[in-house]
Amino acid sequence: MTLNVLFLAAEAEPFVKIGGLGDVAGALPAAIHHTSHEHPSGLQIDIRLVLPYHYAIKQKGVTTTHLGEFPVPKSEGTEICQVYCAAHGNITTYFLDGAPIDEKSPVYSPDPILDGYKFVFFSLASLYLVNFLNWRVDILHSNDWHTAAAIYALKTQGILTNSLIKAKTVHTLHNLPYMGSGTQQALTDYGLPPTTSELLPAWARHVPLPLGLLHADRIIAVSPHYAEEVLTPEFGCGLEGFLKSRNDVLLGILNGLDTKAWDPQKDPAISQNYTIETLHLRGVNKSDLQKRFNLEINRDIPLLTLISRMDPQKGIDIALKGLKYCEDQPWQAIILGTGDPSVEEMLRQLESHFPDRVRAVIDFDGPLARQLYAGADIFMMPSRYEPCGLSQMIAMRYGCVPIARATGGLVDTIDHVSHAINGGTGFLFDRPYPSDFARVLKRAIRLFAQPEHWQIIQQNGMKRDFSWKTSAYRYIDVYRDLMSR
Repeated sequence: MTLNVLFLAAEAEPFVKIGGLGDVAGALPAAIHHTSHEHPSGLQIDIRLVLPYHYAIKQKGVTTTHLGEFPVPKSEGTEICQVYCAAHGNITTYFLDGAPIDEKSPVYSPDPILDGYKFVFFSLASLYLVNFLNWRVDILHSNDWHTAAAIYALKTQGILTNSLIKAKTVHTLHNLPYMGSGTQQALTDYGLPPTTSELLPAWARHVPLPLGLLHADRIIAVSPHYAEEVLTPEFGCGLEGFLKSRNDVLLGILNGLDTKAWDPQKDPAISQNYTIETLHLRGVNKSDLQKRFNLEINRDIPLLTLISRMDPQKGIDIALKGLKYCEDQPWQAIILGTGDPSVEEMLRQLESHFPDRVRAVIDFDGPLARQLYAGADIFMMPSRYEPCGLSQMIAMRYGCVPIARATGGLVDTIDHVSHAINGGTGFLFDRPYPSDFARVLKRAIRLFAQPEHWQIIQQNGMKRDFSWKTSAYRYIDVYRDLMSR
């Protein structure tokens, strides 16, 4: 038996990547397709990816085939959608283009009105694409607010052609605070009125993400712990009561990691490759970083790193202030990232305060990030909230021990080092306070001074299996369960 899945996303590797969604949408469809051949059910999955034909993709020169065009209805008139196709591995990818998409604008515009028209058009066009292809869809799988309107339209606007009439819907929730607010006019212009459902608070009844969550047959948060957190006032963004009413269809599936792309044994960006068996070679990478950044070359001083978008969500200020509380401890730090100017300025001030041991790199530098994962001893991830997170998985795979806030997917992926160490892979702190961060950092520094214990922690992390296979199995089970109903 073959199950047909239409997978909608705003971005996906290798075509275009802005954030974590690009990693997931680039890897998960391929993992589901590949894993279905090994699944005990024997179910074969034909999963196809649909993306907006962003200007960034056109600039990249991706080879595509023009398949044709079709109209997308609006409240008044229609909008023409152009369809292009490309193959990447075993996954067919469709690119949808039209007036709301083909502007020379970034993938995500700072203007919510422009983004509203782009993504509402894209969501509706994805439904009409199925009819154009004459391809039966069993599962419509959308991601974040950008594609949530597809589920709302499917369930409320009668777009039930023979290709969609039996389709079940899955929505993956990557980041709840980003709901698509400010897009109401676009929804109206494309014939999508506010819902009358009182399950949603009044303010959410004409916002894409809540509308999609209202009608999805399954809601999947990107980690089990995040699925629990969104039911609380702290993380529910005003939708916690509504989400509790949908708790029977809400579950968490941890995102995976592309273990081929992130492999210290073969990574060409690092000066010295190594494995869990040759972990002693890793010190070469640390020495190279210390030399490059004019830090004291000393293997006994723990080298800390933080690689992140400079954003309040990421809790950068928590770590920067916490480091000042650890002034009496031995450490060095190289911090890489760009983003919020106020956070960048805080980082520069820390570098001025610790000129002999802090280096600030205000940049997005992929090769340097890999070198930091491969050479630093401790990875700092003090996020205020983190639905899943990939950086901590990469760090552990490279033998860089994480210190992280106990939130979201960080709880699901990092095993806190107890006093007996045992299977611990890193250190967690509960409250988003610099003092809490400093307390666990001091403990980590004490353990770093005991090499035999530190190596056990590194090896524990490197043994963890974060591959997409486990996640893909869970998604296949969700698809099968929906179709059985």
